[in-house]
Amino acid sequence: MSHHDVDAEKEMNRLLAAGGTPPVQTDPFTIGDVRLSPERIVGLLRPHMRERRLDRIQTVVANRTRSVVPVVEGLVNTGNVSAVMRSAEALGHQDMHVVSGEHDRYKHSQRTAQGAQHWLDVWHWDAPTACATHLQDAGHRVVAMHLHADTVPIRDLDFTQPTALVFGNEDAGVTDTMLEASDAACEVPLPGFTESFNVSVAAAVALYHAQQDRLDRQGHHADLSDEARARLEARFCLRSVNNAEQIIERKLGDEGRS
Repeated sequence: MSHHDVDAEKEMNRLLAAGGTPPVQTDPFTIGDVRLSPERIVGLLRPHMRERRLDRIQTVVANRTRSVVPVVEGLVNTGNVSAVMRSAEALGHQDMHVVSGEHDRYKHSQRTAQGAQHWLDVWHWDAPTACATHLQDAGHRVVAMHLHADTVPIRDLDFTQPTALVFGNEDAGVTDTMLEASDAACEVPLPGFTESFNVSVAAAVALYHAQQDRLDRQGHHADLSDEARARLEARFCLRSVNNAEQIIERKLGDEGRS
């Protein structure tokens, strides 16, 4: 099947649904009727993972942050969404917010997220104001990446302050509604003849800059608490082992009979 034959809307929905459920919406550690600690989850699943896999999970979790959050608004190209996911996950960002746009059709690209979507927590919003308000209530400054507003260079922002970076639609950019709800707008200065980046490139550059700014200012990018790291490690183990919940239920049953 060529990319021209793919149902682009279905592919976009599949891509966005692959992300983890934000932890405030579910309790991932109730298996059957039993409430388990993160450490117990990891202990039960450890024999079903190679030690190298568990080490990798622990290393990734140790480098995660929820303080800098990418937000995409109204993107229609699956390749661009995939690319933003890939950049966000690779640079240690755990959350990604997706705001629906008012468009009639999606576009499909053969670019993939290369599995990054499975390790992100993806939040879905029907309207920009609701998304911005949620992030602001959680303590984030909402900053729109925008070329045609009262912008500041991205280097003027202090990313040790919790920040949500908003990337807009491929053609129209960030909506007026999102701009009105945002706390600031910024841009990546371009000294060349080219006037703008593709949205996926803009996201990669901005998120990398945010990471480096945090490293320069405070010496670290990651900032999850010990409790948050333990929960995320357990969630990643659950995602890494096939039939993880069934395995845990079986082991708990065996323990109850012994």
